[in-house]
Amino acid sequence: MNFPRLLGIGVGPGDPDLITVKALKALRNCDVILVPSTEASGSNAGRAETIITAASPEIAEKVVRVPFTMKDPTGVTTRRMTNWQTSAAVAIEQFEAGAKQIGFATIGDPSVYSTFSYLVASVREKIEIEVEVVPGITAMQALAAASKTPLCEGDEVLALVPLKKGIDQLVEVSEVADTCVVYKAGRHFAALKEHLNEVGEDAVVGSNVGLPEEEISLVSELDEAPYFTSVLWPPKRNGLGERL
Repeated sequence: MNFPRLLGIGVGPGDPDLITVKALKALRNCDVILVPSTEASGSNAGRAETIITAASPEIAEKVVRVPFTMKDPTGVTTRRMTNWQTSAAVAIEQFEAGAKQIGFATIGDPSVYSTFSYLVASVREKIEIEVEVVPGITAMQALAAASKTPLCEGDEVLALVPLKKGIDQLVEVSEVADTCVVYKAGRHFAALKEHLNEVGEDAVVGSNVGLPEEEISLVSELDEAPYFTSVLWPPKRNGLGERL
């Protein structure tokens, strides 16, 4: 039996040119494309919608916005749960109206801190579906490229840490990882800067990477940063191929 298909489609960090060929094919083959609508985007197109319509304008008529909140810093809140259920209901309605394949466009990669997993779980509570994940380029890859800073070399260990609850977890992880990438760094940026100063190191900061308003700098050069800021904290590298 063929079940309706729900696709999580990674559309990259911001630059429409960073959408993969596979992602574009998937978007064009979908009957409906769901895109997150947050408090920040309001009645305007959010980042995922802006990316996909710039890359493939003809798919704009397939786009349906679904709500996702960014106001709750952590936890399964009532507002978050309501948004997940509402978004799932929209997907189910579209399937019931005849859609065979629905895509959910998510910035970055659907498997890296994406709301896609919550959408899948909520839809599966109601109906049987097939799920496909189309990977996308992540913010840390875009930041590494923009700053010309290798993420990892040789046997270096790479860690990805969300800075949502303070820097304690990052400090602990940095003891065993060579390179630390920090997501959502804005809320605790001052504490991060203080820690780097204490250990005598610096890190690359990127916001809106790949967009016209892109800003790349060092932690030491800033006093604050937007919430959706990525930080690349590489190890000190001294010799060519030293970690091979």
